[in-house]
Amino acid sequence: FYKRNYIEGLFLSSGIVRDADHTMELVVRVAKQLREQHQFRGYIHLKTIPEASQALIEEAGRYADRISINIELPSEKSLKQLAPEKDLRRTQQAMAGIRERIEESKTDHSSKKPHYANGQSTQMIVGADESNDHSILSRSTHLYQSYHLRRVYYSAFSPIPDSSTILPSIAPPLIREHRLYQADWLLRFYGFDVKEITPQAGKEAGKLDLDIDPKLGWALRHRERFPIDINRATQEHLWRVPGLGVRNAD
Repeated sequence: FYKRNYIEGLFLSSGIVRDADHTMELVVRVAKQLREQHQFRGYIHLKTIPEASQALIEEAGRYADRISINIELPSEKSLKQLAPEKDLRRTQQAMAGIRERIEESKTDHSSKKPHYANGQSTQMIVGADESNDHSILSRSTHLYQSYHLRRVYYSAFSPIPDSSTILPSIAPPLIREHRLYQADWLLRFYGFDVKEITPQAGKEAGKLDLDIDPKLGWALRHRERFPIDINRATQEHLWRVPGLGVRNAD
């Protein structure tokens, strides 16, 4: 597909086969064969397993452009309840190791140093537990600041037949996933913080408004900030005007 110009890259992932290290060895082997035997020069996003050894995770980064470890849920309490095999502390340790290796690769330009992935990301499931949008975005902010993640991906929970009774039987509205992506963008590029984006009082505290985008929601809650004079306003003020993006503000 790559040689025929059908694709530019691939996402390489796996469920656990036997155990974490064995699975990680298989995934690394595939990536290595693609690069060294088949001369694949496309983009590879490789999903690692936090329970695997740090040496295997480090080796995976030599063949991938981006690597990820899924945190799955925003709170340790939810992980213990819904995914007890996952350890938040271990996941964050693995993220820290990846961050250090990426930073070393960026500062060391020696030709003897092997290539290493240029970024990492993660994913959180939305709607599988009772975490509100404030909790999810707060966890994302911590991950961005502490481990220099490129992206946090949000995936709406999808129930399956005959699943555990502790899981919800109804999927959350897909628009919630969309609103989280919009809010995430405001956090990373528009100078907002989580408390500004999610209401802090009332029955909707901690929840994003599903009917309007988060920036418009903030503006409606802060009408005293408007109107502004676009010829005198700072760049940061322009970023906060609904309908103006970073590029237009620039």
